[in-house]
Amino acid sequence: MTTRVEDNVVGPVVAAAEEEKERSVVLVNGKLSVWELAVACTVAMGFLVGLLGVYLTLPQSDYSFLKLPTSLEELQILRDRLEDYTSDYTIQVLVGYCLVYIFMQTFMIPGTVFMSLLAGALFGVIGGVALVVFTATAGASSCFFLSKAIGRPIVFTLWPDKLSFLQNQVAKRRDGLLNYMLFLRLTPTLPNTFINFASPIVNVPYHIFFLATVIGLIPAAYVTVKAGMALGELQSIGDLYDFSSIATLFLIGIVSVTPTLMNKNK
Repeated sequence: MTTRVEDNVVGPVVAAAEEEKERSVVLVNGKLSVWELAVACTVAMGFLVGLLGVYLTLPQSDYSFLKLPTSLEELQILRDRLEDYTSDYTIQVLVGYCLVYIFMQTFMIPGTVFMSLLAGALFGVIGGVALVVFTATAGASSCFFLSKAIGRPIVFTLWPDKLSFLQNQVAKRRDGLLNYMLFLRLTPTLPNTFINFASPIVNVPYHIFFLATVIGLIPAAYVTVKAGMALGELQSIGDLYDFSSIATLFLIGIVSVTPTLMNKNK
């Protein structure tokens, strides 16, 4: 009788201690080793070599306009110049676009919203959405695996509070983790760059991360790509997401996480 009572009392305590130990392991700070820096540099060089290959297959011309846009004005100039190349050098433009977008996602470089707008301007709604979802998912996956190799000290340094929050949420929602990850993708609860980089650190399985990314990015990709088709009408990036668009994304996000909440209540 005494043994059963001790098991009932000690068992949960030990389990809680083990869970807390696992969480604390996630939040261990550290520095990047030489090997980890070499991995990141190798990945970056791979992208640069790919872009060089695309550049060498294009005809000789003035390509000073080829730079990452930081404003709508620069984006419109890039769109106007690339339209001439898209019809004659479709493969090179597609490959170059994919390499740049995936590179930006992998290394968390801001400005992918301009790339999504450019996809709509160059390839239309269907082609643009397909291209954005593909490159965003590929870039997020690349970021996921890069973070798995070298990301622990980086995430802890940049987002210690968000990391702790996500770790707790993932631990509580294991049974409905796909729904929760969909909710994060569909709503601005956490930045996408943080989700990409932190997910492997908090032990989100890749298949769940992949599915949530592919499905969850479609609504926002559609909104951005469609806006890119009317690029000249945009006055600012803030015009992309009006109250109606944000409310719709939140509604979809709430619907996606509802099964998780219902199972938790049961």
